Amino acid sequence: MYNFLLPDEFVSTVFDITPEKLVELGIRGIITDLDNTLVEWDRADATEELAAWYEMMVDAGIAVIIASNNNEKRVKSFAEPLGIPYIPHARKPLGNGFYQALVRLKLKRHEVCMVGDQLLTDIMGAKRQKLYTILVRPVAQSDGLVTRFNRFVERRVFNDLKRRGIKTWDI
Repeated sequence: MYNFLLPDEFVSTVFDITPEKLVELGIRGIITDLDNTLVEWDRADATEELAAWYEMMVDAGIAVIIASNNNEKRVKSFAEPLGIPYIPHARKPLGNGFYQALVRLKLKRHEVCMVGDQLLTDIMGAKRQKLYTILVRPVAQSDGLVTRFNRFVERRVFNDLKRRGIKTWDI
């Protein structure tokens, strides 16, 4: 029932994702969401810790690209200072944003993982594209208007998973 909603892995933050772990999985590239995955949805710039995480990935040969449903102004102003390539208006969970990311990364599906904070956009879209998926806890407790509906559905899914004894995040 949850084939397209259940991520391959749950982590608390992107900082729990290490190059060593990705290399073990055969992963050479990351497609990542922006808002509430890397930083709060209303934060304009990257934190120093996030910039260091990105540099660590690049130094290890792991390519990173942001695929966000947000507008170009928001994604560009965040990504350009760090030199991270990006795809705005990705329209996740539809496949085009993921396909564009794979083309720009010049990697095959089995070499790429998707990192995101939403089941209905990030995980569902990536699963449909047969990518390895990592769900992070949302960075902020608040969400933009559009995301609130997704969170309502997610709560129901997580409650059902808990009832079925399916492990999500360690609490």
